[in-house]
Amino acid sequence: MTRLHLTPERHLVSRIGWLRAAVLGANDGIVSTASLIIGVAAAAAKPADILIAGAAGLVAGAMSMAAGEYVSVSSQSDTEQADLARERSELASDVDAEVQELADIYVKRGVEAATALSVASQLMAKDALAAHAHDELGISAIITARPIQAALTSAATFTVGAALPLTIVFIAPTALLIPLVAVASLLFLALLGGVGARAGGAPILAATTRVTCWGALAMALTASIGRIVGTGM
Repeated sequence: MTRLHLTPERHLVSRIGWLRAAVLGANDGIVSTASLIIGVAAAAAKPADILIAGAAGLVAGAMSMAAGEYVSVSSQSDTEQADLARERSELASDVDAEVQELADIYVKRGVEAATALSVASQLMAKDALAAHAHDELGISAIITARPIQAALTSAATFTVGAALPLTIVFIAPTALLIPLVAVASLLFLALLGGVGARAGGAPILAATTRVTCWGALAMALTASIGRIVGTGM
């Protein structure tokens, strides 16, 4: 039985741009700030020093995430624009060759030569650059680089993620600070993994396990370093 689509399908891949930046920012915010707090606390620092270190880590990390995302995604955008400019030049110089090039792509995907040539001609008649961008270069509106969006999303979610373990510093007794920050942060990471997997349509258990294991490893390493440094001073 054929299932009729009464409404247009909305695929989860349309979320890939902001979702990647959001999960990366929140995960880094939780892991880096919790690890920093635990490492400083393990060195027997005073509560005020721990709080200052955590707050500084939040601000520095959010700015670093924003700058890093903007620079890296801008590099991707520059590459895309360079490829589009090259394609635009080729279309202006030899349209027939570009039609055949597009048709050859469809033939390699299993389309008959005559049909492929017809499809290529029709698509290029509507928007030649868009047709080549999508099928030759792999650039589409869904996955195109958006530096500003990536930077703002990462910075915002990093701030939220970092604020979670930092909040524990305000309410936890000094003697229980390390275990409470560690446990709470692992719970936050598990929740993040589940939410991110749910939003992206991925298996929840695998995503949750992945983020919590790496987070636990990061916190364990920084705690060890903090104890070694604290003991040696």
